[in-house]
Amino acid sequence: MLSLMYDTGARVQELADLTVESVRIDSDPYTIRLYGKGRKARVVPMVREQVEHLRLYMEENHLDNSNMYGTPLFFNNRHKKLTREGVAYVLKTYADMARKIAPSLIPERLSCHILRHSKAMHLFQSGVNLVYIRDILGHVSIQTTDIYARADSKAKRKALEKAYVDLNPEVKSDRAWERDKNLREWLKGLNR
Repeated sequence: MLSLMYDTGARVQELADLTVESVRIDSDPYTIRLYGKGRKARVVPMVREQVEHLRLYMEENHLDNSNMYGTPLFFNNRHKKLTREGVAYVLKTYADMARKIAPSLIPERLSCHILRHSKAMHLFQSGVNLVYIRDILGHVSIQTTDIYARADSKAKRKALEKAYVDLNPEVKSDRAWERDKNLREWLKGLNR
């Protein structure tokens, strides 16, 4: 469930609303139909690795036959669809488990929306066009998606600033040249 949420950039409610019929994994191209804000549907492609995870999950939970089409894809112990809070609980549970194994890899603050944001940033940093990212995320306007390009520009600027400082450790910001009488006299001599 969590890898599907990341791979598709799904909103938490979109994930909770998935049914078995939303999934098309019988033949390539593999897709999933997500219903976003305003019940607008979008079809998102899935990579083969994600399809294999999903196929195993569906087999284990007996969701791999046609009479299960209306069944929630992800459900609780009463076989009812998960709520937003249920999805968040699953994420927190697995994040806590992973943090015990590799604490530096899992941020303290982690939410379903952070997975969506991370997918968008990873797509942008991989060179995927903003128009495609907009379509995958289900944004109505490219301006909403453009935030990822701006956020990435800030990251680039910060990286450049850090590299500049690291490359010039002797640079003094206290303008020591103003206290150097010989240097000032020499500079004044250039004007004569």
